[in-house]
Amino acid sequence: MLTETLNYKEYIEKGNLGRHETFTPRYGWLKKGYDAIRADSNAFKAEDAIERLGVGKNMVQSIRYWCLAFKLINPNYETTKLGDKLFSDEGWDPFLEDLASLWLLHWQLFVPTLEAINWCFAFNKPNLLSFDNNLLSKALATEAQKYERMSNLSATAFAKDASCIIRMYLDEEQKDSEIYCPFTQLGLIQKAEANNSVMFNMREKQSLPDLIFAAACFSYMQFYANGQRTISLQRLTYDFNSPGAAFKLSESMVGSYLDQAIKKITGVSLVSVIGSIQLHIEREPEDLYWEALEKYYSEQ
Repeated sequence: MLTETLNYKEYIEKGNLGRHETFTPRYGWLKKGYDAIRADSNAFKAEDAIERLGVGKNMVQSIRYWCLAFKLINPNYETTKLGDKLFSDEGWDPFLEDLASLWLLHWQLFVPTLEAINWCFAFNKPNLLSFDNNLLSKALATEAQKYERMSNLSATAFAKDASCIIRMYLDEEQKDSEIYCPFTQLGLIQKAEANNSVMFNMREKQSLPDLIFAAACFSYMQFYANGQRTISLQRLTYDFNSPGAAFKLSESMVGSYLDQAIKKITGVSLVSVIGSIQLHIEREPEDLYWEALEKYYSEQ
C-alpha cells in the first residue's frame, strides 16, 4: 500500500488535540472500545452507548478518542489492521498482558493521523529537563503558536493535555485502582528532584523489545522518510516524531536496539556512510513493520 508522505508540519495541521475528556486510557478501555466497534460501527453514537460500554457519557467519548489515537479504529469507525491483530479475541495480546503492546500503542500516538498533537509537542521538546503541569502547559502552548489553526486555543486546553500526559506516564497510581492507566508501567516520566516536578526518563528502556523498536523505525520511514530506503540513526533519534523522541532514547541506544533487531529480520542492515551509521532497508517499510511485529508476537 502506498502511503502519502507529508512533512511533520503538514501532519500537525491535519491533526487534533484535547478530545480525551481529561481521562487517561484506563485498563480494559481499549479492548472494550475495539469490541464495541467491531460489533457495530455506530456503537459510540448509539443512544444506549453508555449502557453498552458500561461507563459514563464523557468516558464513552474518551474511549472513542483513545481508540482513534492508538489507531485501533479509523475515522470511519471501522476496526484497523492493528486493532484486529492486537485486540481480536484471537489477537496477539487482547488484554495487554505484554508490556511490548503498550510500547507499540504508545508509538501509534506519533503515527499519522495525529490525534494527540500535544503528546508530539511534549515528547519532541528536548529542553524540558524537568517540569510540572504549569511549565509543560506553557511549553505546549508555545509550540502550538507556530500553527495558525491552534494559535487561538485557550490556555485551559493545554493545561488539560499537560495534566493528562503526566498522569498517563508517571508511575504513581495504584494498579488495583479503577482509574489505573497501564501506560504508567512504561516509566517514561519519573519524579524529579524539585518538589512537584517530573522529568522524562532518558535511560534505556528494559521492557522495550528490539523488534517493537525496529517496527517503530520502519513505521517512521513509511510516514516521514519520503520513500527513502536509507535513513541515519541521527534522524531516527532526533527528528520530530522519531522513535528516539517517542521512546526517549539516545543515539547509541537506538543503534543498540537496531543492531539486535536486524539479526532477526531479512533485508535490513546497518551501514556506515561517510562516518554516519545508517539503517538500510531492501523492502517496503510497511512490510517490514508487520514482519517485525508478527515475529515478535509469534515468539511469545
